[in-house]
Amino acid sequence: MSLDELKNIIAPTASISTILQFLSGTLICLKIARNKSTGDISPFPFISGCLSTSLWLRYGFYIDDSSIILVNTIGASLFFAYVVTFFIYSIKKSMVLRQTVGCTAVLVATLLYVQNQESFEEAKKCLGIVCCIVTILFFAAPLASLLHVIKMKSTESLPFPIILASFITSLQWLLYGIILEDKFIQIPNFLGCVLSGFQLTLFCLYPSTPKGYNSEFI
Repeated sequence: MSLDELKNIIAPTASISTILQFLSGTLICLKIARNKSTGDISPFPFISGCLSTSLWLRYGFYIDDSSIILVNTIGASLFFAYVVTFFIYSIKKSMVLRQTVGCTAVLVATLLYVQNQESFEEAKKCLGIVCCIVTILFFAAPLASLLHVIKMKSTESLPFPIILASFITSLQWLLYGIILEDKFIQIPNFLGCVLSGFQLTLFCLYPSTPKGYNSEFI
């Protein structure tokens, strides 16, 4: 099988997997709308997701890749809708606005800096580095609960379906980056595979409920 044939297989499957992963946010938004409150849910994953997809959308135009453009056009639209939904039902609107303004400032500053670069390669390199950093932070976010998991010896707080989906999606985009010989696609998705793979091993080490938990008391 040639690289072009492999690319034609991975591109649509990776795109579909990523879009389905993005759509998982609709379940959270439906729950928020049903409860008419955001509760303890943080808006940052939605806001950072909007930033990440917007940056990758611009990068997709830079390298003229239709798969990256399509996926991140849909992703940016969905995450923007999620942020708006979160803002409507949040009782901490000022916090949502501060985080939104902060991420918007990063996006605008990056795009303006890239736009003013005379060299195409320098612009691409700068945008690629920022995309990598934002994506790595997005992948690493669930590790914040790692200490809690180890302390409780339970993976109950970890979202297994989302972590598994992240591993599969990262693996597909890693292969796609290898085919394109694009290190800016390879690096964050390699780390995404490592981070999500590490989290998946926790499900082998610890049960989904803490020790001493008795279901008879439910």
